[in-house]
Amino acid sequence: MLKTLRDITQVVASASDLEYALEQLVTQTKQAMSTECCSVYVLEEQQLILSATDGLEPSAVNRVKLPLTQGLVGLVAQREEAVNLADASSHPRFKLIPEVSEEAYNAFLAVPIVYQKTVIGVIVVQQTRARQFSEGEEAFLMTLAAQLAMAIKGLKRRGLVNHGALQPLYYEGKSASKGIAIAEALLLGGQLSFELEECKGVNLAQEEVRLKLAMNRCKDALGSLSQRFDREKDEEAASIFTALLLLLEKASLAGEYIKEVRLGWSAETAVCRVSKRYIAHFNDMEDLYLKERASDIKDVGLRVLRQLIEPEKIFLEPETPVILIVREASTALLAEFPRQKLAGIVTELGGVNSHAAILARALGVPAIIGVNGILNANLDKRQVVINANRGQLLVEPSSTILSEYRSLIAAEKALQRRYAAELSLSTVTLDSHRVYLYINSGLISSIDSDTGCDSDGIGLYRTEILFMLKQCFPGEAEQLEVYRKVLNAAKGKPVVMRTLDVGGDKPLDYFPIVEDNPFLGWRGIRLSLDHPELFLVQLRAMLQAASDSDQLHVLLPMVSNLEEIDLALVYFEQAHQELTAELGRSILMPKVGIMLEVPVLLYQLDEVAKRVDFVSVGSNDLTQYLLAVDRNNPSVNALFDSFHPGVLRALKFAVERCDANQLPISVCGEFAGEPAGALLLVAMGYNQLSMNQASLSRINYLLRRVSKKELSVLLDDVLKLTSGEEVKAFVAEYCQERGLMALLN
Repeated sequence: MLKTLRDITQVVASASDLEYALEQLVTQTKQAMSTECCSVYVLEEQQLILSATDGLEPSAVNRVKLPLTQGLVGLVAQREEAVNLADASSHPRFKLIPEVSEEAYNAFLAVPIVYQKTVIGVIVVQQTRARQFSEGEEAFLMTLAAQLAMAIKGLKRRGLVNHGALQPLYYEGKSASKGIAIAEALLLGGQLSFELEECKGVNLAQEEVRLKLAMNRCKDALGSLSQRFDREKDEEAASIFTALLLLLEKASLAGEYIKEVRLGWSAETAVCRVSKRYIAHFNDMEDLYLKERASDIKDVGLRVLRQLIEPEKIFLEPETPVILIVREASTALLAEFPRQKLAGIVTELGGVNSHAAILARALGVPAIIGVNGILNANLDKRQVVINANRGQLLVEPSSTILSEYRSLIAAEKALQRRYAAELSLSTVTLDSHRVYLYINSGLISSIDSDTGCDSDGIGLYRTEILFMLKQCFPGEAEQLEVYRKVLNAAKGKPVVMRTLDVGGDKPLDYFPIVEDNPFLGWRGIRLSLDHPELFLVQLRAMLQAASDSDQLHVLLPMVSNLEEIDLALVYFEQAHQELTAELGRSILMPKVGIMLEVPVLLYQLDEVAKRVDFVSVGSNDLTQYLLAVDRNNPSVNALFDSFHPGVLRALKFAVERCDANQLPISVCGEFAGEPAGALLLVAMGYNQLSMNQASLSRINYLLRRVSKKELSVLLDDVLKLTSGEEVKAFVAEYCQERGLMALLN
């Protein structure tokens, strides 16, 4: 039975459109349950539409529509529970619909299809013989409906079934980074692996030509990337791609690929066989450096493999800006892709607060995540509109709709110009309260920009981006050079560097961590303290980069107890003493702080204040842990709400305890970059906010038009509310009254 459930679900999930999926669903369910009729009704605008049937009149499909208040099918949707009847016609809600020709059927079993608390349809099975379906049959249909809910919802989002009326083709997901863009779609088919079925080559000469062309395209792409990072004076990144280029020489992997083809294998199989063989060989080595070369071999192999399967797509700079459609956007992919050619991002997987989503916001790129089935939608090279303000992707819209969206884009650009005109002015409220705005960054290029220069400093520099772009742990000299560049780019302003924060949604390819629950596992400072040899290298590089300047502040992530702080400070002292002895002079010790992410530390801030110089609230993780919601899981993503009154009270408690201990506190999570969030944080007493570069001018413009005193009154009312939706509506009303709604939209 489990296999049957899985088979039916897979057929639906892999279907190219909703109509075909539902046709397959009713046919296979009818066969699996050995019944005489199976039908599916889809809920649209409070009407249940007969969308597929195997047993009723076929001509009734998409014509029969039932209000929720009518019929047994409507009863199932209303009550959100199964109805199992031996004689359906005897039930008071029975409604005979002549068009469907169901008079012959007596037995009736229907269950709702529910997606995230919302009924999206009803599946019905019927039989001529008057008998109640068994408990096992009912359980089977309910289990099937539960498994199908996500697949059907994803197909519904595509708008591919118009039920007799012409509708625009569109998809829905979660907005991860606001904005609107119009461009061609570039579809990258998701994850590749070396576990493809092995195939012999039919024409070996042709296979060798295909292989060489694929390798040449990879060489061109890698060469372009190396030159690009050279121009940006990022020698570390450039060296990565130079090293990968060497692997594509005939004396290296390229020669091995060609040998396999000449032995009779297809180009794809040759790449897979060589890659697996050499990865296994290097993984078996004891030398750490050589072991880590396995990741280079994997990287090159996957690049060549993708060029064979999806020619001339990945890592080749498009001629015009594109909207990238992928299974899941990695940080490395976004960092490598030319920014000026990246108009938008659409993914099947990921969460609105995943690291890739955060980077998309930092780059100011519109992004939508959680669009189920988007890779199978045949969107490559078709014109699309991404409206990430509403979480929508429109495909080949009419000229009228395109004109409307172009007007929206022009209006948004005009607003951005208005905000940017004031960016050089200090952020001071109407009643003279000074707020300091910093930027979050992990890319030196964003710090060098004009926007970065207009901030009060760098409130969060994510050192893990450097580690993610490398093929092995960067050494002390590599880190030192990058950190010096960051400090120099900040032009004397404060820079808060977070120590290595990997794990959870930020894995390293060359240091895999496999855990059942990575967000509660081995990440952040936990990993650093367990690997002092890595931690000390990073601390030494930071201390040397700062030299005798007080510009550097060091931030410890994912701290969950006081002992972790104490041990980290011991390593700081060790690194300081080592460098003092080696350099023959004293080095200035930077200020050290912790990220407030784990809720338990809210109740130990008095003790924390005795150990560190400052606190920075990571609102993303703090919210995640307070609400027990995995922020990357699309199934529960709607429950992730930084405006939840309980979360707001925790943030207010934190600033009150820190103020009582004269401990500086800031917020560096995404909440600080949301206009409504910034208003509430300032009302609570936070005067240091760090955000993505794209949010800086908007938040500065907004805070210069509000009164701290008025915000305090607003906060008193907000904290009496019971839900995040109420809070957002209340803040929106406040902004509406002051003509500031455009800043929230």
